[in-house]
Amino acid sequence: MAPHSRIYLTRHAQAEHNVDLDYSIHDAPLTPLGKKQAAALAPKISSLQDSAHLIVTSPLKRTLQTTKLGWGPAVARLGIDNVICLPQAQECNAFPCDTGSAKPVLASDPEFKEFDLSLLTDDWTSKQGFYSEDRGAIANRAKWVRHYLRDRPEENIVLVAHGDVLRSITASSNGPSTHMWQNAEVRIFEFNPDHVDGEAFLHQKEDVAAAGGYGPTSSSADFDA
Repeated sequence: MAPHSRIYLTRHAQAEHNVDLDYSIHDAPLTPLGKKQAAALAPKISSLQDSAHLIVTSPLKRTLQTTKLGWGPAVARLGIDNVICLPQAQECNAFPCDTGSAKPVLASDPEFKEFDLSLLTDDWTSKQGFYSEDRGAIANRAKWVRHYLRDRPEENIVLVAHGDVLRSITASSNGPSTHMWQNAEVRIFEFNPDHVDGEAFLHQKEDVAAAGGYGPTSSSADFDA
């Protein structure tokens, strides 16, 4: 367990569903601008590229792409096959845009086949049970991710994920965070020493960089209402 570890939370760059709020795009990938945003992020976080000990990413296409481009130097140093593709870090809602692709689909795609997809089970795209969009299930999954990160031995851990699930991962005793993550944004968190053994809540240490502007998530209406 490394309760004193630093977590480099990262939201993916602009994806196709962020542009026109078209949530029908299955496993929405980055737009051409999003790829530029992710690539532009890499030099903004050069010191973090050197200090990262582990990279964890949601296995949706847009987060895998952001990992390769935004954290490219760290990926090259640590090895792309050592990046952990963690299905529990997938986005919250059950829209097609927030639903990942089956392991055989990713494994046959030249852009993603080098990732270690061994943790992707048949039900990871089901959006049922543990992966349900039910708010209680999301809170439990976010807690699972925090415990997973807490129990890793590495001191500096990158997690590339999505706006909605990041708000749940960075929840407090008052509920999910309301921070509106920008595209390709990185923020550093540490574990709250008062909650390490229970909820394993995180608290922010610093804002680091953002290569893009605000991009709505499929739950943005919940905050705008």
